[in-house]
Amino acid sequence: MKKIIYVLGILFLTAACNEDSLADLNTDTKNPLEVPANTLFVTAQKNIVDEMTTPNYNMNIYRLVCQQWTETTYVDESNYNWTGRSISDNHWKNFYALPLADLDKAKEIIEKQVFSSYQTTLIAQQKNQLALIDLLTCYSYTILVDTFGDVPYNEALLGSENYLPKYDKSLDIYKNLIVRIDNDLAKIDVNHGAFGSSDFIGNDDMNQWIKFANCLKLKIGINLKASGLANSIADAAIISASKNVITSNDQNIKFVYENSGPNTNPVFRELSARNDFVVTETIVNHLVGKNDPRVTEYFADNKIPYVGGKVGVKNSYSKFTHVSDKIRQPNFPSTLFDLAETEFLLAEAVERGIAVGGTAQDHYNKAITASMKDWEIADADITAYLAQPNVAYTTAASTWQQKIGEQAWYALFNRGFEAYTSTRRLNYPVLNAPASADPAANGQVPSRMQYPTREQTLNPTNYNAAAKSIGGDLLTTKIFWDVN
Repeated sequence: MKKIIYVLGILFLTAACNEDSLADLNTDTKNPLEVPANTLFVTAQKNIVDEMTTPNYNMNIYRLVCQQWTETTYVDESNYNWTGRSISDNHWKNFYALPLADLDKAKEIIEKQVFSSYQTTLIAQQKNQLALIDLLTCYSYTILVDTFGDVPYNEALLGSENYLPKYDKSLDIYKNLIVRIDNDLAKIDVNHGAFGSSDFIGNDDMNQWIKFANCLKLKIGINLKASGLANSIADAAIISASKNVITSNDQNIKFVYENSGPNTNPVFRELSARNDFVVTETIVNHLVGKNDPRVTEYFADNKIPYVGGKVGVKNSYSKFTHVSDKIRQPNFPSTLFDLAETEFLLAEAVERGIAVGGTAQDHYNKAITASMKDWEIADADITAYLAQPNVAYTTAASTWQQKIGEQAWYALFNRGFEAYTSTRRLNYPVLNAPASADPAANGQVPSRMQYPTREQTLNPTNYNAAAKSIGGDLLTTKIFWDVN
C-alpha cells in the first residue's frame, strides 16, 4: 500500500465563518496574499478528507444513512431528523467556506505568478499546481451535487461580488466537471512536481494525480450513464477514464493521519472518548450470512457471535458489536479512491454496455479480491469466499445490480458517503427506513439531504428556484442520476 505520510505543522485556518451571514459561504477571494498557496492547498486537502472521514453527526451522517453503523444514545440522525443539528448547513459550509474557498484563493495566487519562457520547470510546476487545485475543486463539487442536487457553481465563490449565487442544474455541473477534468489531465506533466511536501494526497507524484482524475471521471461517468440523460458523454468519459485508473492496491489514494494530535483520524477523535455507535444488524447479517472473512477487520470482538444494533433506536453499547479497533486507530488512513471501488465501477460499466474491456465477472472478482487484500485477508480465504454460490458471479443473487451493489456496499465499509451513493444508484442492498423515521422521509431511506436552512432564509429567490428545479427540497427527491 502506498502510504502518504502526513506531517502538518501549524494549520492556517483561513476561511472565517460568520454564523449569521451568507458571506461565509461565498468567501471574498480578492485578498489572496495573506496566506501562501501551499498552505491553502494543505488546509483544503485536510478539510476535504476530514469532512469525508468524520463520523461526527453534526457533519457526516452517511455511515448511518447507508446502515453500516447505528447509534446508541442520540437517534435523530438514524431517523432522518437532520434539521436539529443543522447538518446540511454544516456540510454545505464545510465545502464552500473551507476547501473550495481556499482552493480558489490558491488558484488566484498561483495564476499571478509570471515566468520567463526559459523557466520551463517553474512553468510546468505552475500548470501542475493549477491542475491539482482544480481536481480537488471538481471532487468537492461532485460531493455537493451528489448530496443536494442543484447547487451554486458558476456564481459560487464570488465573495462580495455576489453573496446570493444562483444554483446550476446538477446535470450541467456534471457535464462541465468532465470537461474540466480532461483539461486538468492535459495540463499535468509527470516529469515535474507541484506542491512538493505540501501534497498529502498524491505525495507530489503526478502519476497518482492522473489516477485520481480518472477515477473521479469514471465515477462521474457511471452516475451520468445511470441517469440515461447524456449517454454519449458518459460513455466517452468512462472509456477514456478506464485506460488509466488504479490497477493495484499499491496505487490506492489514501490520506494517512498521524499517531498523535492534532492530525489524527477523525474516527479516532470522535470514538476514543465516546460510545455513540455500534454496527448494524443489517451489515452483520449480510457479512455473517456469506461467511465474509472481513468481519474480523470491520468488527470488534466484544460480542461473539457478532450482534448488530437496530437502526433508529437506542442500542446499548455493551450489548452490540463495535467498530473494529483497526478502524479506530489514530493513524488509520482515509481512502479517497481504491482498486476495489474502481473494479466495481468497471463491472457496472460492462453491464451497462460500455466497452471498457474484460467481463463483468472478471471485474467483480478483482474488486472483491482487491478489497480483501487491502484488509489483509489471506489468499486461501479469498478463494474460498469467491467460490461460494451466494458470492460467485454466475450464481449469486438475481440481477447484476444486486450482485455488484451488495458487494460494493461491503467493500465500502467505513466510507459512508460512497456506500450511500452506490446504494442509491444500484438500489442494493435493500435498505428499509425504521418505523420511527421522521415523517419527512415518507417511510423511505432519504435520497438526498435538504438544502441548508440559511440558504432558505438568506438566499430565498435562488433557493426556491433550485427547489422547484429538482422537484422539491425534500428528503425523497432524487438526485438526477438516481433513477431506480
